[in-house]
Amino acid sequence: MYRYIFKRMIFTAITLFAVFALTFFLMNVIPGGTSEMILKHTFIGLEESATQEQMVQVSARYNLNDPLYIQFIDWLKRGIFEGDLGMSFVYHKPVLDLLLLRLPATIILALSSMFIAVVGGVSLGIYAALKENKTADHLLRFLTLFGVSMPGFWVALVLILIFSVYLKMVPVAGYGSIENLVLPAFALSIHSLASIMRITRTSMLETLGQDYIKFATAKGLPVNRIISRHALKNAMLPVVTVLGFQMGAMLGGSVIIETVFAWPGIGSLLVNSIFARDLYVVQACIIVIVFLFLIVNFIVDLVYIYLDPRIRYG
Repeated sequence: MYRYIFKRMIFTAITLFAVFALTFFLMNVIPGGTSEMILKHTFIGLEESATQEQMVQVSARYNLNDPLYIQFIDWLKRGIFEGDLGMSFVYHKPVLDLLLLRLPATIILALSSMFIAVVGGVSLGIYAALKENKTADHLLRFLTLFGVSMPGFWVALVLILIFSVYLKMVPVAGYGSIENLVLPAFALSIHSLASIMRITRTSMLETLGQDYIKFATAKGLPVNRIISRHALKNAMLPVVTVLGFQMGAMLGGSVIIETVFAWPGIGSLLVNSIFARDLYVVQACIIVIVFLFLIVNFIVDLVYIYLDPRIRYG
């Protein structure tokens, strides 16, 4: 067990390093000079053009004349050993402060969406399995296909149109109350809810066909007891696998959903920083999203042991 945890920690570190490097070099090779963007946001204004002399001064100040690998090593050293992720050229604040300010909003949105997806997906999946090939099952399978197929931004716009514009039940955008959270959480959870419902139905049908379930039914045990004490735990392994991937999808999908609903999280910060070419902020946001995804999948692997004691990691 401890050996497995150590291996996963090494894998996480290697993955994060690869993300560091890929993000840094990609942001530096896209069109447009970093020094010019710094000047526009910091010194001369977006409507003016930078002179060659100004660009030379900024390049020297931020070591932009050094080779990319030297800039990368310097940034990596400062980030790991000093906790200095750089200064935002747009917000004029340390990147770490921006992350600490925005991260709680993203975590609240992601956890709320995952709660909706898990509770709704597992419940509807079990119900569909118990009503196999009946009208309710066919309807739920159609809704599952619909939920998986629809892009998140389209779902968000439809929810805004129905519940905010026409019914006026909740605000269009904002942050700070439960009412502001409802639409973003549902918009972000729809795809995951549909995926979880589909895999739960399939897994439950397979489990309900096992001999020990038939034996429990023959003994006259109540259906609720058979589901809760015998079938559900064994059917949850594939569902838990999907949960790990869906949490990652939510972290990625939050980039669009946060932008649509003006939700002040990591996702909206990432989008704004990409357009502004705020290099250090973009790198930090991507690293945080990837790190959270890796942590969630690590936790999922540990849950396997609880659900099935036969599983052992060498």
